[in-house]
Formats: sequence, structure tokens, C-alpha cells
Amino acid sequence: MIILIPAYEPDVALTDLVGALTISAPGIPIVVVDDGSGPRHAAVFDDVASLGATVLGHVRNQGKGAALRTGFGHAMSAFPGHSVVTADADGQHTVADILNVGAATVAAVDSGAPVMVLGCRDTGRRGNPMRSRLGNAAARATFRLAAGWTLSDTQTGLRGIPPVMLPWLLAQRGDRFEYEQNVLLRCHRDGWETCEVPIETVYVAGNASSHFRPLVDTLRVGVPLLLFAASSLFAFAVDTLLLLVLTAVTGALIPSIVAARVVSATVNFVVNRHVVFRRDGTGALRRQATRYALLAGALLASNVAWMTMLTAAGMPLLAAKLVTEAALFTLGYLIQRSVVFGRNLRGSRLESAVNAPLRNGEGAATRMEIVTTSPRRNP
Repeated sequence: MIILIPAYEPDVALTDLVGALTISAPGIPIVVVDDGSGPRHAAVFDDVASLGATVLGHVRNQGKGAALRTGFGHAMSAFPGHSVVTADADGQHTVADILNVGAATVAAVDSGAPVMVLGCRDTGRRGNPMRSRLGNAAARATFRLAAGWTLSDTQTGLRGIPPVMLPWLLAQRGDRFEYEQNVLLRCHRDGWETCEVPIETVYVAGNASSHFRPLVDTLRVGVPLLLFAASSLFAFAVDTLLLLVLTAVTGALIPSIVAARVVSATVNFVVNRHVVFRRDGTGALRRQATRYALLAGALLASNVAWMTMLTAAGMPLLAAKLVTEAALFTLGYLIQRSVVFGRNLRGSRLESAVNAPLRNGEGAATRMEIVTTSPRRNP
């Protein structure tokens, strides 16, 4: 395996980490990506290079996601078939935890069942800053709803990557911190398995998670939910406007509900397919459209039942519409995420691994303007 550390304007913590790794695991290559830190931090990278690490460099800052992709591309070309362990440069991860995650990743590969190993802190334990505990709790809840699976530490940068997964990682969107969230949000949906390894919670400058911003990062995790809500709101506006017009013109409630829903559902399907869930492969169109039609039919039946019952009870038409749509919103999102636009997992790993760089249209080399390499010295 190799250890990959993206770094932007690092301090002596990076030098200490690389030095400790070279002592504890002298045979493991270390790759550090300087993400445009500038001349003021050149001495730090000179130090880690003198310790035997390979240093790759961006001319200007491009973001953590871009730095990780640069490292993944280098790993695939310089260390084919090797697992990669990513670690942060700020001292958040101990040497023991990095090596434990690496050992678990290699063991999974050797067993024939490669998984992405996630080093997870106990972010909810007593003693952690209240800001971090509340923020991480919100992030976990939002992640569970958005991704469809539970992860105890959604902010972890300590990850063990099997070699078969690297091409898929190169294809994932995002150049900055959102990249790591995109990977987590999409890995299970694309057929990749994960497992957690408990790691130590390290305090940096009095905060157990110095880069974590509860509001911003929780919103970032919830981007799929926000997009779905926007799409649903737009479809709701189309549906409601047509319903009010058709009801006023025809005086027939149920036919107006059906006609308005057919139009709004078509709009919603197109937006969700191309924007929210990004499942726009031509081969899956018929399957997705069939599943969406079945879901839309079921929701339409529920919509008719709720609207008829509420209006019969004396509730105004617009109020009944609002109550009905609110009740069906979460159900619609969960089913669309998991069933309608969920990837067919049969063969998905192989397809992802082979074709991911082609779908992305660009590899790590296109993002790396300058590469400076200091060969690892023989121990």
C-alpha cells in the first residue's frame, strides 16, 4: 500500500507525521500533494521530501478533491495494484490509526472482497466540544437520509482505498472539500462496499475537528436533498397551477388532478434524472422511466385519496394540496433515490472501474500543472 497526504499550507505537523511514518513503517511509500501552498511553505515540503516522501505539486491551489485525484492518478501509474490510504496533513490522524486502516484495506483486498475502509471517530462521545457533537449529529442524520446508509463519522479523511476503486474515484465530481462527500454519497449507490475502523479522536487547537463547519458541511451533505426539494417545488408549482386552472375550467376534481400530475411528473422525472440523481445514461432510460411511472401512479392514487378526503372534510383546495404534497415528499425522495434512479448493482463495480475515467473525460494529469518528485530513499 501507499500513504497519500494532500496538503495546503501545512505546518510542522506534516513533517512530524511523515517522520513518524517513516520510522514506524519504513517500507511503505508516502506521497504528499502540495496543493499550491506557495513559497512560504516550501521548506515544509523540502523537509518531507528529505525524509523520503514523494512530493507532487500544483502551481496554484485547486482544492482537496483535485489534490486527491492527482495522488490517485500517480498511485495508479507508479504503484499499480497497490491500495491507497489517504490521511490529513494537520495531525488529526495518528500513525497507528493510519497503519490500522491500511492493514484492514489490504486484508480485504487479499480476501477477494475489496472495500473502502473508513477510519471513524466517536464524534458523539462525552468530552468532545458541544459544537462538534451537535454538528456531527446533524451531519450524520442528513447523510443517512441523503445517502441511504449510516456512517458514524461523515467528515473522516482517513480512508483505505482498494486499487480496483481508484478509476471510479478519479471520475467523481468536485475539486474541493465537497469531493469527499460526493464519494461517500455515491459509493454504495454505485455498488462499492464500505466498512468502519474506529480511530482516536485527536484534538487540534482545542477542537476535535478543526476544519468542520456544522452548518456549511451539513448543508453540503444534504445537497441531494436540497436539489430534490427544489425540483419537487418546481413540479409542485406546475402541478398546482394546472390543477387550479383545470378545476376552474372543468369543475371536475379527479380528472384535473390526473391531468396536472401527468404534466408535472414528466417535468419532475426529467429534472431528477439529469440534475438531482445524475442518472442520465441512455441505457437506463427505459428502466428508470418504467419505475418512475409506477411510482408516479402509486403517488397519484395516494394524492387523489388524500385530496378527496380532505376537500370532502371541508378543507380548501389549495390547503389540501399543500398537506398532501408535504406528506408524500419524503416518501417520494426515498423511493426515487433507492429504486427509480438507483444503479443496477449487477456488474456495476466492473463497469465503474473500467469506464469511470472515460465518463469523466479527464484524468488526474490534466489537473496537475507541475509535478516535482523526490524519490524515496532506500532505507
